[in-house]
Amino acid sequence: MSELDLGARAPEREMLDGFMDWYRSVVVRKVAGMPRELATRIMTPSGLSALGVVAHLAGVEVGWFAETFAGEYADPAWETHGNFQLAPDDTVESVIAEYQECCERSRRIAAAAPSLDALSTVATDLRGKVSLRWIMVHMIEETARHAGHLDLVCEQLDGRVGD
Repeated sequence: MSELDLGARAPEREMLDGFMDWYRSVVVRKVAGMPRELATRIMTPSGLSALGVVAHLAGVEVGWFAETFAGEYADPAWETHGNFQLAPDDTVESVIAEYQECCERSRRIAAAAPSLDALSTVATDLRGKVSLRWIMVHMIEETARHAGHLDLVCEQLDGRVGD
């Protein structure tokens, strides 16, 4: 499957994987190579930075796929990144690497599930146990939404536009 067709005629699971991977790659391309001083610059009154968005997305990958769906232990340190906050020693390269590792972990967890109808190990407060399908659709929405934030932030920071 090419990045351009995003699985337009593929089975559902392959299509969802395609959209997830497309938006994950957009997030990385937006921030890769950006100097740390630009990537960590606060761009909104709520404290949003480009690198903080990537850190957040790493945290939600862990939260939804590893912790909620698979029931794996999630280190409380993810709370910092999940809340868009960076550690003093975070670099552009380290946060991107962390995000990519989290995405790979999520891919392995999703691939091991018998179907998209498989339910999460952990019940959520609002929805109870959720299906892998729900998590994937939610994560496509979450990642695409933040890729849009990165579009705006990065255009202001370094003038880069596009995917």
